[in-house]
Amino acid sequence: MKKLNNKKKRGLRNRKKLKSVSTSRYRISVFKSLKNISVQIIDDKEKKTLISVSSIEKEIKADKKKKSDVSTLIGEILAKRAIEKKITKVYFDRGSYKYHGRIKMLAESIRKHGLEF
Repeated sequence: MKKLNNKKKRGLRNRKKLKSVSTSRYRISVFKSLKNISVQIIDDKEKKTLISVSSIEKEIKADKKKKSDVSTLIGEILAKRAIEKKITKVYFDRGSYKYHGRIKMLAESIRKHGLEF
């Protein structure tokens, strides 16, 4: 049997716990690379992405900002798009990323702009 590294273990453990606790809410899934960050709101029952925001989008990429500022901006845009579609309650799936730095800034920005999790 192949051993899992700590990052994969953390991701699996986090998702398993979140899915058992939050069955009636949509999931905010985060992907972070060295330069970019993308966020999606996913309906797990229908297995569809409802809303997505990425730092690769033209209006975000046009502004030359620091990565931490981009995370805050993406959280704001995601919250606005979610409220337009009448989504207010979600749960935050950080995956295998630790809750600090850009992930923490993103989550705080989403909370500040009207989504509950």
